[in-house]
Amino acid sequence: MRLIGLTGGIGTGKTTVSNYLAATHKLPIWDADVYSRLAVEPNSPVLNTLAVRYGSDLLYSDGSLNRAKLGDIIFNSLTERQWVESQIHPFVRDRFLEKRQELEKQSHLAEPTAVLAIPLLFEANMTDLVTEIWVVYCSLSTQKQRLIQRHGSSLTPTQIQARIDSQMPLSEKCQRADVIIDNCGSLQHLYQQCDRALTGERV
Repeated sequence: MRLIGLTGGIGTGKTTVSNYLAATHKLPIWDADVYSRLAVEPNSPVLNTLAVRYGSDLLYSDGSLNRAKLGDIIFNSLTERQWVESQIHPFVRDRFLEKRQELEKQSHLAEPTAVLAIPLLFEANMTDLVTEIWVVYCSLSTQKQRLIQRHGSSLTPTQIQARIDSQMPLSEKCQRADVIIDNCGSLQHLYQQCDRALTGERV
């Protein structure tokens, strides 16, 4: 199996890459963010555990998670962030293992391939789940600009910086990558790099 671990920093363009790989190359995308949201659905064991620790005001009246409040907690305390991740990451890992078992059964595929989109691939110690690692890179100024465009006035510059700082430095991720996808230029250039990486060409 070819299991591509797609990662990078917040706002570097991981979703743009995964959407392209899905639409153009018809690759299945297994998304850690999707599984993380499933982990904290209303009445889930993980969400109930979070509510016990942080109080019922972590929840909206319909029982769903107040993500903004949780964000304020985890992006201002390394200890709390690590604790929350310790609750969610095992659930996410189990979903990836289930998807891998499903792919293994597709014996009609010569080289079954899937993309594991994992923003915290290194931080969550999930590199053992993949056979190669792609890191999507862009400059820090571009990263911040994209986050401002994405969140508008809902996040202050300080909050944006806190989210960037909560992840492993992008330079370190690049050092550990098999493939570095440079997303500082045009979409065409980005897509061309993805095409070459899939065929094993040097990006």
